[in-house]
Amino acid sequence: MGGAGGQVEMLDTIPAIVRILSVFALVLLAIKRKWSLGNAFLAGALLLGLVFAMPPGALLLAAGRSLVHPKTVSLAAVVSLILVFSHSLEKAGQMERLLAGFRGLIRRPRINLVVFPALIGLLPMPGGAIFSAPMVKSLGAEHRLSPSQLSYINYWFRHIWEYWWPLYPGILLTTTLAGVDLWRLVLCTSPLTLVAVFAGYWPLRGAVNGGPADAVRKSPRPFFKEAAPIGCVILLGLTLGVAFSAWLPRGLNSIAKELGLLAALLIAIFWVWRRNHMGWGARGAILKDPALARMIYMVAAILVFKGILEESRAVEQVSQEMLRWHIPLMPIAMILPFLVGGVVGITIAFVGTTFPILISLINAMGRDAFMLPYLMLALASGFVGVLVSPLHLCFLLSNEYFKTTLVPVYHFMRVPLAALVVAAAAYFWLLRSWLG
Repeated sequence: MGGAGGQVEMLDTIPAIVRILSVFALVLLAIKRKWSLGNAFLAGALLLGLVFAMPPGALLLAAGRSLVHPKTVSLAAVVSLILVFSHSLEKAGQMERLLAGFRGLIRRPRINLVVFPALIGLLPMPGGAIFSAPMVKSLGAEHRLSPSQLSYINYWFRHIWEYWWPLYPGILLTTTLAGVDLWRLVLCTSPLTLVAVFAGYWPLRGAVNGGPADAVRKSPRPFFKEAAPIGCVILLGLTLGVAFSAWLPRGLNSIAKELGLLAALLIAIFWVWRRNHMGWGARGAILKDPALARMIYMVAAILVFKGILEESRAVEQVSQEMLRWHIPLMPIAMILPFLVGGVVGITIAFVGTTFPILISLINAMGRDAFMLPYLMLALASGFVGVLVSPLHLCFLLSNEYFKTTLVPVYHFMRVPLAALVVAAAAYFWLLRSWLG
């Protein structure tokens, strides 16, 4: 007992941020050594429990709770159905027809490449990057782009809206915690999307050529006809999500959006199957694809990691450390959300964990008049952390689809991420001067 107590005391002397970064380094090393993503994250979860001195029973209980949590089950189901829907469109030839209908509607190749991930990004769909990946792959083949470039395009431009789009839970939670008007926050943070778009083009300069343009502009009707199932998922998913939020009892209300997406995806899948006259043999082959099992395993492993991260109070310890070090408010608004976003890889997690601390500090320091600039800066910084997080599901799914790894995609993200940080800091000072 004394030995175990001594080990716990020794661990407590190591800053929580150092322990978390060490675990991440080992997870990334495992992935680099070709471990499956599921195995790497499960090993990381076990190591995380050990470095934060969780008893074996508590570790197993946290893992079990994460696996049976409604969010885990619904997320695994949504991601699986996205794959089934995507594969169905591909196997039925509808994806090819949709792309043929799209070509010629927009003459500029750079816009062609980013339209699909950007459109899908309007829907806060878990793992939505895999939704647009086949379209990006087909369009990118014309320009001989590498798998890493394709994954970067698919991942980056899917996430250009999350700084302000009011359907994202992180934005709604921010307004609730801070007590600010939704549309004032939207107005304040929306310019970040312009920065993301223009900075996102920088790594593609010279990589995307002009390409031939159609002599006659095509009718958009074939494109909209083939895109109807995707429109069904987006519009019906949003509508049903709102409806379920109002109708479902409190216990299921937290997964209302996921249930709306599940229903919309099922309807769209059967629509594609029926319209394309796909037999049960073809349907069964899609459902038996080993990629589905691997995807469910990976999602479950990531959420077990996240569950142990919460149960170990690792994120809370990091927040307390930042405050004990007496760092000024602006660096806290940038560093704290960035660290938590990078560790957890989910926007609503860094908002829910760090914003109560940040908002209380803003009020305590008498900076209430500058609440919106600080929230904008924190959202931008936290989301930069989310974008670089190796736990971000869209990042993992996109890399998995294009058969690439994290480091080459990080290479393309360097300049856009730096531009976002610099632009957010400059915009913060501009807003402060204006409000002051």
